[in-house]
Amino acid sequence: MKVYAAISAVQGELAKAGISKDSTNTFDNYKFRGIDAVYGALSPLLAKHGLCMLPRMLSRESVERVTAKGGALFYVTVEAEYDFVCAEDGSKHTVRVFGEAMDRGDKATNKAMSAAYKYAAFQAFAIPTEGDNDADGHSHEVKPVGRPLDGAWEALSDDEQAAAQEHAAILAEYMAEDDAQGAVDYLDRISLTNEQKTGLWTLLPSKTRSAIKKELASRK
Repeated sequence: MKVYAAISAVQGELAKAGISKDSTNTFDNYKFRGIDAVYGALSPLLAKHGLCMLPRMLSRESVERVTAKGGALFYVTVEAEYDFVCAEDGSKHTVRVFGEAMDRGDKATNKAMSAAYKYAAFQAFAIPTEGDNDADGHSHEVKPVGRPLDGAWEALSDDEQAAAQEHAAILAEYMAEDDAQGAVDYLDRISLTNEQKTGLWTLLPSKTRSAIKKELASRK
């Protein structure tokens, strides 16, 4: 079975170059790796080493939500399998992943499939964030990690922490669309205790917290 040798060869080349985070979320000002960057880095390596990465969608769930402005917001989750097939002998290895995305129009499914592809590739090939990650080759000024408010995060159970992380990801999607109204409406729809709200608050970037506070103040 030569598929594993092909996967290893692609992984080895990506370990040298990596895929840098060149795209920017303009609202929360963070960097991320877009799907085009992943395709651009992977395509020549897959061709070079005779490896095919073939998708298969297993399921799709779509939930329609309504923003404060009355518009539709579609939240889509897809479950997908990717067959990594060696062109030389037909041997294959299959990985299963999920992809999630939100969109106001007809792009939510496309975005969810892109997310599934990215993370299948990231995990299968152990893609580093940047190339040249030698720890001795760089010096960094590290920003201290913020301490959770009054131990609120530690006070949550494992299930509550997992739920808070999911809520934070959904809020990030709203804020990426500059939709503070939608974010606040989402917070109104989910049933959280005061402790859960405080734990969730510790996960949000300061710009997101400020936008939510401003929107809440405008409703008083």
